[in-house]
Amino acid sequence: MISRFRRFLPVLVLALVAMPGAAWADDLFTVADIHVAATAASSSEAMNAAIAQGRPKAFQILFRRLTREQDWGRQPPLDQAALLRLSRGFNVANERRSTTRYIAEITYTFNPGAVARLLRATRPILVIAMSPGVSHGPWAQALASPDLRDSLVPFTVASPEEEAGLANLDFDTAAWSDVAPAALRAQVEQVALVQAVYADGRVTVNIRRLAPREAPTKTQVDVPLMQTVGTTYPAAAEAALRAIDGMWKARGVIDYSQRGHITADMRIASLSQWGDMQNQIAGINTITGVNVVAMNISYARLSIAYIGSVDQLRDALDMSGLGLANRGGQWLLTANTQ
Repeated sequence: MISRFRRFLPVLVLALVAMPGAAWADDLFTVADIHVAATAASSSEAMNAAIAQGRPKAFQILFRRLTREQDWGRQPPLDQAALLRLSRGFNVANERRSTTRYIAEITYTFNPGAVARLLRATRPILVIAMSPGVSHGPWAQALASPDLRDSLVPFTVASPEEEAGLANLDFDTAAWSDVAPAALRAQVEQVALVQAVYADGRVTVNIRRLAPREAPTKTQVDVPLMQTVGTTYPAAAEAALRAIDGMWKARGVIDYSQRGHITADMRIASLSQWGDMQNQIAGINTITGVNVVAMNISYARLSIAYIGSVDQLRDALDMSGLGLANRGGQWLLTANTQ
């Protein structure tokens, strides 16, 4: 099969040459030509107000560029301080000003790593309360409290209607296939089993994260007993959500000393689809190199070098609209259809 691929290599090499990953990322995270206009007591105040005025408009364009249309309603509300933390800088064109008025076209550039962490955090998760088995009693009610809605990771607690389908769920052995139907109904791609167990004068909260095509991860936190188990649940629920935040934050942190390499096959349905997939790969700043190993009319085999873990690579590809799966030891790269 490789020999059939070789005669198509020059075409693909030309398509990929002179396209460094960092430059691709800058283009993807740059939003150009935002029109701004503001009036203030002085020219400098008007300029500052205008630039601040355009930043949320630019971020909305970026958010919609990076996410599916069905997720646009989940755009996180960000104040100016949060937007500044995501920003890398701006450039000004067609500037016009007076003593009190400022008008310009602004190009905003956002920090790819900061935006990626934000997007990972804004993906909602389904929390399944267990104590020790699936429960919709006081423990589930504590996790569903409105007081916990300031969590970094948006979440929804499984409804009582899900109880029948989850009744036999085992905290230690549950796999993604066991929770996938509930996750599909909740329109989420990640699930946290959150189990509260009382023993030795404390409530231990065990948390197990499940996601498709990934190994489960687990953590736990102990909460001292406050009179009774029931009165301890609110504090335990708060501690559980902090622990979940920590798990998701740790997952998003890229270890730049960790580097990896995979060889992935991808099906090419058309030249336009191939071009789209190139652009999607190009927008991922943790991919440091892409080489073509082989190619024919229908398939390409790519050698992909990346920074961080393979799970983080999969997350980054998914955020860009591509799926990465391991089938019998061979990596497959596909265009997401959802």
